[in-house]
Amino acid sequence: PNQAVDIRKLRGLFPCAIYGLAYERQANCPAVTPANRIPFSSSKECIVKNTTWQQLFHPVFQKGALKDLAFLLAGAFLQALALQLFLVPANLASGGVSGLSQIIHHYTGWPIGLMVLAGNVPLFVLGWRYLGGPRFAWRTAFAVVIFSFLTDGIVRFLPPQGITPDLTLNALYGGVVSGIGFGLVYRGRGTSGGSDILARILNRWRGISLSQSYFMTDALIMFMAGLAFSWENALYALVALYVSGVTAEAVAQGSNVVRTALIITHEPQAVTEKILHLLGRGVTLLPARGGYTNEERTVLYCVISRAEVAQVKSVVSQVDPRAFMVIGQAHEALGEGFLPLES
Repeated sequence: PNQAVDIRKLRGLFPCAIYGLAYERQANCPAVTPANRIPFSSSKECIVKNTTWQQLFHPVFQKGALKDLAFLLAGAFLQALALQLFLVPANLASGGVSGLSQIIHHYTGWPIGLMVLAGNVPLFVLGWRYLGGPRFAWRTAFAVVIFSFLTDGIVRFLPPQGITPDLTLNALYGGVVSGIGFGLVYRGRGTSGGSDILARILNRWRGISLSQSYFMTDALIMFMAGLAFSWENALYALVALYVSGVTAEAVAQGSNVVRTALIITHEPQAVTEKILHLLGRGVTLLPARGGYTNEERTVLYCVISRAEVAQVKSVVSQVDPRAFMVIGQAHEALGEGFLPLES
């Protein structure tokens, strides 16, 4: 894979910036000579002759890329399965481009996956422009392409009428399975295209929250689904969307939801020593002043697992029964004692 390749043989196929070579004239660009320069009609990139395949496909060879690919592949498969096994047979529109494709499919019979792929092209261009270029591009492109092909391919192996006519079951199971798929795609640091891309662009460049962005795009799709199928189906589709969102958030965060403890005590040193000795958790001491009493106090802050909450309460109550505690929830903890930090 490290064999040198003459990029001049790839003339006209790919701009080098797509694969993260970043050899622009104004930044980190080697000296341009007739031997290594390839003119592009409207590009500022310069090409180096002795570039390796690993450099050419740099994003794919980044640390953790294979793990990301596995998440993206599994996520795309589950999304396609949920769509064709639960949502399409029950006429429950999903959100975004896939939901719009379902509605068009209902009237025309055109393949849903092909329409999803075509509908994502303009959004993909916008995502490339505003959401990080190559690092965004290959993960999202992979997820969208695999999802599109699986959506049209997997239908051959599934019962055309689904496995149940019950709208409630289809909404719940379709939401759970698709939510797991979305969560795995997010853990692979990609998106599923469609409204995901549009929502992130609106969030980054217009300050509109992700929840509001999703609501605006999905509300329009649900309205169209109500006209195409029935308003009852549209209401069940909203249930599926909600279940999918909750499940996706849980999967994306994983099992690393932790608790934080804020402790105000007259015995900060004794409580700290107990927590360090019995739980092996670090404690941060914060100087503070009481707003009512104006007294100087030391506030303890520590991050613990859910299973350790009872132990911390017991330790604090034994050392200082008059202490004040606040137990909060953190979405994720990275560092010593928890998940490792990743670049």
